Amino acid sequence: MRANFLEEQEIRARLATIQTYLLDLDGTVYLGDEIFPSALPFFQRLTELGKQYVFVTNNSSRTGAYYVAKLTRMGVTLRQEQVFTSGEATRIYLKKNYSSRRVYLLGTPDLEEEFSLDGFVLTTSDPAAVVLGFDQTLTYEKLRNACALIRQGVPFIATHPDFNCPTPEGPIPDCGAMSAAITAATGVQPTVIGKPFPAIVDALCAKYSLERSKVAMIGDRLYTDIALGQQAGITSILVLSGETQPADLENSTYRPDIIATDLGELSRWLA
Repeated sequence: MRANFLEEQEIRARLATIQTYLLDLDGTVYLGDEIFPSALPFFQRLTELGKQYVFVTNNSSRTGAYYVAKLTRMGVTLRQEQVFTSGEATRIYLKKNYSSRRVYLLGTPDLEEEFSLDGFVLTTSDPAAVVLGFDQTLTYEKLRNACALIRQGVPFIATHPDFNCPTPEGPIPDCGAMSAAITAATGVQPTVIGKPFPAIVDALCAKYSLERSKVAMIGDRLYTDIALGQQAGITSILVLSGETQPADLENSTYRPDIIATDLGELSRWLA
């Protein structure tokens, strides 16, 4: 299988210009609770080359610390700041675009804690925005309050667009499904921050002082990871270790810059 648009020599040259790798998690680094065998050697190779890497997830129901702990259990050596969630990207977006730190937040206790620790006031009284995360504690009262505020003209922001979250028991409704319910009731579409929308790359570049020309997104999903690369103007690398299969590329509008079987193949190209 060699559906790459670049020859190996060109791929090696392209990768040599990349200083920071953004990595999706499930399907790219691990599957469920099992890390892919090629992942740890890949991170070691990046460290040897003086490259940096950041794990980027749309899941706003968990804290960054949760993912640090999970990756550490899998044998990955990393710092807290190497995990970046759509929840953190949303906070950066709010700080940049709103002077008020008052928000009405629909989110899990973990997300509420992160917002509060970051100086946000969670309230239904005169909020600057209604913020919707992957709220696994969603209630009708929360939906009613959110819709009332949005109808009054309060901006509506969603941390990410995913309609379903994969679980071992099957998919469960995610932020995009909850957002669709609010939009159906109010007629208002949210501003979406997470993958594949460029706002998450804007937030990453702001936090880590990144140059887009030296950044690459690695992931297994065409419509989030690869679409993000196209929309945000960064290099996109598709790995075939997760959701996407070679046949999916035939009619897809999302075209990765580089295609690799897994992180192991990328590691060899970095050699």
